[in-house]
Amino acid sequence: MEQKVKVMAADKVKIERPDPDKRSNDYAPRSRIYVRDVKGKLEWFRRSFGFLLLFVFALIPWLQWNGDQAVLLDIANQRFRIFGMTLWPQDLTILAWISIVAAFALFFVTTLYGRVWCGFMCPQTTWTFIFMWFEKKIEGPRNKRIALDRRAWDLDKIWRKVAKHTAWLVVALLTSMIFVGYFTDIQNLFTDFWTLNTGFWATFSVLFFTFCTYGNAGWMREIMCTHICPYARFQSAMFDKDTITVSYDPNRGEPRGPRSKRTDHKAKGLGDCIDCNMCVQVCPTGIDIRNGLQYECINCGACVDACNDVMDKMKYPRGLIRFTTERNLEGGRTRKTRFKAVGYFIVMIAMTGLLVWDISTRKPLEVDVLRDRNQLYSISMEGWVQNVYTLKILNKSQLPQRFIIATKGFERVQLSGMTELTIAGGSVATVPVTLAVHPDEVTERVQDIVFVVSSTDGEVVEQHQTSFLYE
Repeated sequence: MEQKVKVMAADKVKIERPDPDKRSNDYAPRSRIYVRDVKGKLEWFRRSFGFLLLFVFALIPWLQWNGDQAVLLDIANQRFRIFGMTLWPQDLTILAWISIVAAFALFFVTTLYGRVWCGFMCPQTTWTFIFMWFEKKIEGPRNKRIALDRRAWDLDKIWRKVAKHTAWLVVALLTSMIFVGYFTDIQNLFTDFWTLNTGFWATFSVLFFTFCTYGNAGWMREIMCTHICPYARFQSAMFDKDTITVSYDPNRGEPRGPRSKRTDHKAKGLGDCIDCNMCVQVCPTGIDIRNGLQYECINCGACVDACNDVMDKMKYPRGLIRFTTERNLEGGRTRKTRFKAVGYFIVMIAMTGLLVWDISTRKPLEVDVLRDRNQLYSISMEGWVQNVYTLKILNKSQLPQRFIIATKGFERVQLSGMTELTIAGGSVATVPVTLAVHPDEVTERVQDIVFVVSSTDGEVVEQHQTSFLYE
């Protein structure tokens, strides 16, 4: 049966236009989150683990190896020194393997335990909680901070705000200087910076990262986790029903509602949740975990400790909010072995194997031979044919090595120049040499010649083939 649609004339159609006075401001600024202090086993572990990571971060650039800074990512000289290994632009495949292994390790852990990286190891989270600690110590707990911000400006408010931001800037400055110390000599940086002797780029880098740390941990905070960090956007693709995340148990908690300790809440048809909103007040991203899994959740476990504390006071069992899986909340049994997790693990192991292979087969010596472009060949006073070459010898080790330069390919040759030299660790030597060959040996216009560079102990040998020209 054919259905007819009634068509109205355009002049009879009523157009509803939005009233600008009644429109909601879709781009209103965010409400400030006043995070409540929380205590518990997870909070203690997170703080201890964050302190450990912070200590390692601050310690590494100060470590020494063979008299030099153990970890130095020297971008200006295009070399990365990592303890006993020096990486050059030719070794960027090693850095690529490290990045790939780290990525798949993150994917594997996320599949199993959700965003534990964000809650326990991410620098943004660690520094945010450091800034929040100073905020709490100077301005007081959550209720006092709210009252302080609503209060008119007076002397007490001014000195507390100045003290807080000063503490933030000091922490940001020290953080920035340590971070920049990974890319330049940290001892000289600290000495020169405080004596105003640093160069432009060092000063700019320190001030730039100070501003970034101060802005991220002091002002932006959860915005970095919810809007800027790409991991928050794609991490849900790695989740499944067996991923362990911070979750609220609605079967046990609903229907929620306030009550006294002596009330038999089950007789009133209430669940274990007393609707105290403590889980919301301690959340650093300001979400309500009772609304289900949300991408803003960083799995820090603050709401778990807060809820457990409330359950203890109410004499209810713990675990209303806990680390669990969706399948477990539905009454099923969590599967620890899944195809996705096994796949990430296999790829991670394979990439780790390639990384180890790349490092183990890495040559500690690299030789490049350049011919003199100004003159193809020349004839010596004795009638020998001469070609001029420039050898670039890179000692990739961090210890000085003595090398010997030789050739093979001709029987009667004379090699003049610096044929034996010492090259410092992590340095490049430019060596011009002249190769003279007896005219009876030169049978073709272009012949192959091999330069052999070896250490005096014979453990390191590198060869490079080039051409010997004669017309």
